[in-house]
Amino acid sequence: MYLVEIHYRNARANGLGHLTLQKKGEKAISKWTLLPGNPASREILRLMALPCVGLRYIPEIPFRFEKICRNPDKPLEISCVLAPHPGRESRSSLPARFGYGIRIIPSTNRFEAAGKAPAFLPPGLPVRKPAIGSGNSRYFVLGYGSRFTAHRGTDDFDFNDPFFRIRRFASLFCGNAPLTDPVAFLHRLHYKAVRISRYPAIRTYRKLCDLCSAHLDLDTRPWLEKECDVEDAWQKLCIWQKRILVPVLDAVRHVLDASPFRGTPLNMQGLMLLDRPDLVTPLKFFPRFIRLLDSLFPQMQFVCAVSQKAASILSNDLILKELRLPDQNPTRPEKQAAKIPRGAVLLIDIDSRLPNLALMKLSRHYKEQGRKVVFARKSAFEKKADGIYASCVFSSASSQRTIQNLRQYYGSFLFAGGSGIDLHTRLPESIEALPPDYSLYPELGDRAIGFFTRGCPFHCPFCVVPVKEGPVRKVNDLKTLLENGKRRKLILLDDNLLSHPHAEDFLEEMTVSKIRVNFNQTLDIRLLNFRTARLLRRIGGSNVRFTRKVLHFSLNDTREMELVREKYGMLGFTSRDNVEFICMYGYNTTLEEDVRRFRFLRSLPGAYVFVQQYRPVPGGPPSRISDFLDGEADRCIDELIGILFPQNMKSMEKYYRWVSRQYAKKFGKLHPKLVDTIFRYNYRHKRGRYLATLAGTLKVGSHSANSQRALDRLKKQQV
Repeated sequence: MYLVEIHYRNARANGLGHLTLQKKGEKAISKWTLLPGNPASREILRLMALPCVGLRYIPEIPFRFEKICRNPDKPLEISCVLAPHPGRESRSSLPARFGYGIRIIPSTNRFEAAGKAPAFLPPGLPVRKPAIGSGNSRYFVLGYGSRFTAHRGTDDFDFNDPFFRIRRFASLFCGNAPLTDPVAFLHRLHYKAVRISRYPAIRTYRKLCDLCSAHLDLDTRPWLEKECDVEDAWQKLCIWQKRILVPVLDAVRHVLDASPFRGTPLNMQGLMLLDRPDLVTPLKFFPRFIRLLDSLFPQMQFVCAVSQKAASILSNDLILKELRLPDQNPTRPEKQAAKIPRGAVLLIDIDSRLPNLALMKLSRHYKEQGRKVVFARKSAFEKKADGIYASCVFSSASSQRTIQNLRQYYGSFLFAGGSGIDLHTRLPESIEALPPDYSLYPELGDRAIGFFTRGCPFHCPFCVVPVKEGPVRKVNDLKTLLENGKRRKLILLDDNLLSHPHAEDFLEEMTVSKIRVNFNQTLDIRLLNFRTARLLRRIGGSNVRFTRKVLHFSLNDTREMELVREKYGMLGFTSRDNVEFICMYGYNTTLEEDVRRFRFLRSLPGAYVFVQQYRPVPGGPPSRISDFLDGEADRCIDELIGILFPQNMKSMEKYYRWVSRQYAKKFGKLHPKLVDTIFRYNYRHKRGRYLATLAGTLKVGSHSANSQRALDRLKKQQV
């Protein structure tokens, strides 16, 4: 994001005014904008920061806003023109330039958006509210005052503060707001870059060392050694070098935090506001400070308030540098609705994760009648269709909303089915017997999809199969499924293949045919015998894309784990194999039972888990988790987070979050080690809000008092 213009009214020092940063007639802004080094310019820097911060964060800034408001009983109005960058702030619907405004009334402590028509903005400019979100990369603003301190052993690198974004510019408003602990940050960066060779830390650290050597006369070669004593290296620096490096390292830290997965985070676009950087260090070193920032952050927009003398010693080539504004988004033509000929049949796949077999058979049926078939995903609204069929597999809220919208539009002309709607409605037998129309899902390529058998002899109350499919029976043969050998890969949807009396014959046929099979709905390992185990090992099993070998089983409780161990041994797996166990949670097991399941599976060579939360099917039993946690919850959680599988731990993170939420609901606190585990690798920037809202069980207001109470409570719990 770049700042193109700013307008203000009722500012204490500046009153009514504006500042345009875009060069007239050019698609560029100055990389370095220099303002006079006086209180009025400091106020402008503060006014620039506020619209880019987000209304949620402004009340948390440690600052009395009447200091920048001429008449505290009237609103301080700030309007700006922003240029978002594609891929970071810009969505496809976001214009390349847009306006936004805020109003601050200090006397009543009100902070609000200026609405659809902020004052002073150019006519015709689109107005949008910046979508800051809960992340930390959009609308990136850094700000530094001339007076600052740094943390000394007290810095928090774990995002425990839900309002951590304010730390990026707090010293611009409050001189005693501490910046990043330079020694602690250098130690972390050195560890990631030099000792364990992690990107993007490697590239960032090397560039930092090279530029510090070039601009600050530092011998940074020892910094690149594995055994470097960072504390000792810092103490050897001159005072002026330390003064420059404190804000520089703070900026590097925040850029890295905002771009943890980008290869070149220092190339990030954003806005950096500097109030009297010429006072940070003796004047003769000031140009070095500026050149270091310029080289370190090549895409950053800088606005500085400096003395006339300091400005005069900066080189012209630096002052004249430009940054290209993001190109205007080309006007996107309106998406044309799919043209449906009169009399055509419309098939809608609402939420299938796999190709929808029922729709494929319906397509075949109508095409054989000479009818035109039009296929749509998620939803479609077209009056011309003569027959509308929608299939919904899941009973999620979003799927049900889609069905409701379709019913409101089509009324009685809509035929809707699928396990997400009705467990009893089925295709007529004549259509069910047809081969599927693979042209509906060209992404299948040479993969076939279908059933050998349907049904299951067991009656698990949480499962739709007994109601929807009934007892196990054969419904197809391999030759038909593979279209007479035209397809060599099979996505098998059987509910419980091994429960059929002729399961061995089916597996034998697959083995002889030398096809690759994805047993998509898992296999019942309890029903294995030595022959079926041998055949399964010969078939191998694959994932749904057929990019690696894997077999899928399930383990939903602890009742038959010893039987599972016995059957698992028949397969002769080693640690090099991939064996996925689907583990349902949130139905009727306790935390202790879940931990026993995971511990058991971890003991099986090659096994790992994929956890799925129980979602009641229509008419199914509700969750029974009132006894999920007991007095041994802390011990169980400690053991849980110590059970690590060699793959698919991303799946376990969802379970950790669910357990954490149940723990917070029952005990009114969080389990610190579990929180650390949840945010160890992913979404670290969301940790603070997670803590303040007690895993989402509380609503934290937009003001400091509410948030601080939540944080204070958490700190006491952690201690």
